[in-house]
Amino acid sequence: MSIGIGCDEAAFELKEVVKAHLQALGQEVEDYGVHNTDPVLYPDIAATVAKAVAAGRHARAVLICGTGIGMSITANKVPGVRAAQAHDTYSAERARKSNDAQILCMGARVVGPELAKSIVTAWLNSEFQGGGSTAKVERIKAYEREFMGTGS
Repeated sequence: MSIGIGCDEAAFELKEVVKAHLQALGQEVEDYGVHNTDPVLYPDIAATVAKAVAAGRHARAVLICGTGIGMSITANKVPGVRAAQAHDTYSAERARKSNDAQILCMGARVVGPELAKSIVTAWLNSEFQGGGSTAKVERIKAYEREFMGTGS
């Protein structure tokens, strides 16, 4: 599976840990930066990664900033994208199983390296279950079309 990854300067070190973990799991990873600890505007990274997911370049992506909040907010502005912030394995699983989230957002100031790896693994091992969640995800898409004039 092709996975995009991106972060801001606050999350550079954790991004490197998560990227290595994804690669160790056999995933193809495209790193959108940052590649050092120089300050950046995280919305630029989040939008670039989210657009790549929406375009089908990646099946999934991971975005990391200080809290994960800003990355999630920004990624969700891109039509066709469902980004979920998760700081525990249960939330990561539900993001996929119930919400079909293609992008996982985490906070480097919130989770440590080992927990981040566990969260990513739980998220990767989860798939959308459909069932009762299908109507809810379809409603999200309908609102996206209504408010953004588009959506998948």
